[in-house]
Amino acid sequence: MDWKLEVVVAPVEDVARAKEFYTGIGFAADFDEGEGDGRTVQLTPPGSGCSVVLGRQVQHGEPGSLSAQLVVEDVEAARAHLLAHGARVSPVQHFTEDGALAEGRGEGWNSFVFFTDPDGNRWSVQQRP
Repeated sequence: MDWKLEVVVAPVEDVARAKEFYTGIGFAADFDEGEGDGRTVQLTPPGSGCSVVLGRQVQHGEPGSLSAQLVVEDVEAARAHLLAHGARVSPVQHFTEDGALAEGRGEGWNSFVFFTDPDGNRWSVQQRP
């Protein structure tokens, strides 16, 4: 039996503002229904099999409480894309042996950039080797 992660709920204060942010950085808007606190939006990152859902009635955490990770083939290209689309994104970083972050690429799976949405939901973008 396959178990696939299909949806992550991102707790947000303002669904319209969050949708604008995520579509602005290239997520596809798959679904948008309802109004006010009943509005639910589903978005999918480019090439992903997992979507992000925004909606006041479906969230269980406080706005900004999500921490999620995306994986890409080229972390520098992902960073350039995020910057070009208005996201505030960290430089490329890696984890040192003591767990601290240092600027620059690491080896193997150890190259990341980090960004947040307008509510403070935290995203890491990791390069796969």
